[in-house]
Amino acid sequence: MPTRPYVIEEMISAKTIAARIEALAKDIHDAFEDTDKLIVVGLLRGSFVFIADMVRELDLPVEVDFIEASSYGNSTESSREVRILKDLRGEIQGRDVLVVEDIVDTGYTLKHVVGLLNAKGPKRLKTVALLDKPSRREVDIKADWTGFEIPDEFVVGYGIDFAQRNRNLPYIGAVRFLEDEA
Repeated sequence: MPTRPYVIEEMISAKTIAARIEALAKDIHDAFEDTDKLIVVGLLRGSFVFIADMVRELDLPVEVDFIEASSYGNSTESSREVRILKDLRGEIQGRDVLVVEDIVDTGYTLKHVVGLLNAKGPKRLKTVALLDKPSRREVDIKADWTGFEIPDEFVVGYGIDFAQRNRNLPYIGAVRFLEDEA
C-alpha cells in the first residue's frame, strides 16, 4: 500500500532513550526486587526494541513473553477495535508480570491487554510504556511507568512503525507528510 511522501523529524534521541530506560529499569527493579521471576510481556510488534533494551537493564530474574495486538493496521489512526493476533505462550497465574508497551495513545490496546492478562490471575501486574500521548486518551488507563510524554504527533522509530517502515530508526521521530506537488 503506497503512502504519501513524508520525512521524519527527530524528537527523542537514542542517547536520551537509553538514559530514560536505565532510570525506568531502576524503578521497576525497586518495585519487583522481591520477585522470584518477573514475566516481562511485550506488546508486539512496536515494543520489541524497547523490551530488548529494558530487560538488559533489569537486574532481576526475567522471563520474556509476547502478545501481539493490533488496532492500527497500516493507518495513522486507531480503529479502536483491538484484535489479539498472538497470545502468551506461558502461564502467568500467580506470577509477577510487567507489560511493556511502545506507546499509549487512545488507550484501547493497553486497557484490553491488561484486562485479558488480569483475567489470568497474576500475583502483580504493572505496566510500562515508552511513550504516552495523554491528549489522545479515550479510555481510563495510564501506565505505571512512562518513558516520555509526547504531543499528539504520529511517531516512528525505536520499534514503532508506519505501514511496517521505520522500526529500525534508533530514535523517535515525528512523521511530517510532504505536500503533494501539483
